[in-house]
Amino acid sequence: MKTLIKNGRIVTAVDDYTADILIEDEQISLIGKKLEMEANKVIDASGKLVIPGGIDPHTHMELPFGGTESSDDFFTGTRAAAFGGTTTIIDFAVQNKGESMLLGADKWHQKAQGKAVIDYGFHLITTDFEDKNKSEMFQLIDEGITSFKLFMAYPGVFLSDDATIFRAMSAAGERGGLVCMHAENGIVINEIIKRFKAQGRLAPKYHALTRPTIAEAEGVHRAIALAEMAETPVYIVHLSCSDALNQVRQARDRGIPAFAETCPQYLFLSIDDYGETFEGAKYVMTPPLREKHNHADLWKGLKMDDLQVISTDHCPFCMKEQKELGKDDFSLIPNGAPGVEYRMELIYNGGVLENNISLNRFVELTSTAAAKMFGMFPKKGTIAVGSDADIVIFDTEKEHVFTLENQHMNVDYCTYEGKKIKGKVETVLSRGRVVIENGKCLVEKGSGQFVKRGECVKI
Repeated sequence: MKTLIKNGRIVTAVDDYTADILIEDEQISLIGKKLEMEANKVIDASGKLVIPGGIDPHTHMELPFGGTESSDDFFTGTRAAAFGGTTTIIDFAVQNKGESMLLGADKWHQKAQGKAVIDYGFHLITTDFEDKNKSEMFQLIDEGITSFKLFMAYPGVFLSDDATIFRAMSAAGERGGLVCMHAENGIVINEIIKRFKAQGRLAPKYHALTRPTIAEAEGVHRAIALAEMAETPVYIVHLSCSDALNQVRQARDRGIPAFAETCPQYLFLSIDDYGETFEGAKYVMTPPLREKHNHADLWKGLKMDDLQVISTDHCPFCMKEQKELGKDDFSLIPNGAPGVEYRMELIYNGGVLENNISLNRFVELTSTAAAKMFGMFPKKGTIAVGSDADIVIFDTEKEHVFTLENQHMNVDYCTYEGKKIKGKVETVLSRGRVVIENGKCLVEKGSGQFVKRGECVKI
């Protein structure tokens, strides 16, 4: 199968030029001006951007949480990702307390097998880590699972103490692995939650008010300190506010290899979206939405490389029967929101058009940096001869509106309902296969492949 993409403006994290691309055997085989050869399929990309497929390194498909399970499985979730221009996700497998790390990974392999329509990898949520677990961690690294997530939040479920975090960081660092930290002071947050509930403050907005920005900043500071003592890099997930960003910025100014991602919800939504009714449950996620003044600082952090990656933390729960579990108590609302489908178009619209982020930086933030951070570059994250043909043809002029009716995520509301967007994913290729074209998904369920990742943090 040969595919020829003609006349597109090719933009990578470092390049910007007009050329043709020949795809053979799932990879890019030739890039040049006015290529003339026979191909099974020819795509005219005149007037369009041709960019690397998006990489979302933070999703939660089929995640058991809060007495239910996230509503997208690996089919519906990866299909929605593809409609939004994402061609690779890294999802989070879970090691339950007292369970083998290997078993946790195996369960997620079984969940994804035969469902995903784009390529996928795994981090492992690590809840138990003693010295005896080091051999399991090293086996997972050899098998291509090279990053591990630990929590400072959710006591009794995911929370790890500092000693466990330090052990995991030290071990991962020995083999080029990376610890991803959910950094909030969950112990203190739980005390604040108890206080609010005792006072009868139970509406969804109190989810945000019980998780102050200083609790996140303290967690980020402590995570970086532990990584510095372990002499290893650290990656802060879903950073939401200026207070936390300042901790990353100060560490990086000292030369500490501290990295961080943020998510579209922290760039476009705010604490005002919770309102006074249960409709605010749509926005119950952790960390919560923050005050609007944080937006400008986060955009600045993205421009200045204080923040390296934009992920989604896609973890959808339907309002009906799922979010409603917390109708009378915000602490029982399953934490999470949908987003995997909207990331690329949101960041083009809000970043390139509204905040003067360059096209090269747009590609870096949505694809290349994650590929480098998590051991997939240059197989993923760029357009180059020999790279996987993960390619998005993007129409910069097309305008559209986000609505529940036109989204593909398996959830009963749209996080950005009615938002007008300029810039639209038109055609999506994953390893040379046309996945999305003319508003339709063209590939079979289960055609995505597991990505065996290499050493992390090559940026």
